[in-house]
Amino acid sequence: MKLQEKTLEKLRNLINEETEYRSGPNLISFFNQLGFKDKYYQGFPSRWIYTDEKLKEINGTPEIDQCIKKLFSPINFVNRIKELDKFINDFNSYLSFDKWKVVRKDAEILLEKAETIVIEDFTIDNEEKAKEDEFLIQEFKDISLEKLDLEELIVGILKNRLEEIKKCLDTNAPLAVIFLCGSTLEGILLGIASRSPQKFNIAKSAPKDKDGKVKKFQDWTLNNLINVSYEIGFLKEDVKKFSHSLRDFRNYIHPFEQLSSNFAPDKHTAKISWQVLKAVIYQLGNKK
Repeated sequence: MKLQEKTLEKLRNLINEETEYRSGPNLISFFNQLGFKDKYYQGFPSRWIYTDEKLKEINGTPEIDQCIKKLFSPINFVNRIKELDKFINDFNSYLSFDKWKVVRKDAEILLEKAETIVIEDFTIDNEEKAKEDEFLIQEFKDISLEKLDLEELIVGILKNRLEEIKKCLDTNAPLAVIFLCGSTLEGILLGIASRSPQKFNIAKSAPKDKDGKVKKFQDWTLNNLINVSYEIGFLKEDVKKFSHSLRDFRNYIHPFEQLSSNFAPDKHTAKISWQVLKAVIYQLGNKK
């Protein structure tokens, strides 16, 4: 199978970030299972460069097929099959231009020839736009980090970040707002998880290692923290949805990720990110 450049870019994003966050050593492990014999070392290239190089090297060989099947293997998505199917559907939107498609048949991943090119309209419809507008006009007057019962030292750092976010909003620095909101959101959810380890660890969506054991909190991604917080009732559906949007925005902290996706944040994007963060603090504070 020979994939076009855009399809390879999408595959790289799925491997590096979207299906799960893979660190440098994890990427080496992933590709070594496809026949490479790489080792992690000091001065290792950025993750996106490494993944791009490996995908270009195996493109047009049987290993690219193996790579796709390994990426979407259902055993890696236990209790997340709906999420897996969404990843497959998104990838097929690109893969169809190469006249191929990924098909999941129960626990088996197949690659089949595609007869048509799938073109989806990603324009936000009126209903989705109304939901977004409704979310943005909500007021969260009682925002208190103290209610979260986090460690005093981390609360001080979080307060400073909130003040910096406000300054960035006032000076129209949307990219800075997004990155600050995303990292602050992750810090808050990690702190909440550390305060309620049993609830988070027994959740169905808690991430597990290859042996089926729940990962240590330090190895959880923001995606994991959001999903589990929603599952155990700490976050509501709307906040979960927009939190994932913020998570996606924050991935563009890497300049080449932003370049490949042609992402250009504006003040509206920044307002959504800030609203998400306030909503999370509000809901977690009232839950506690």
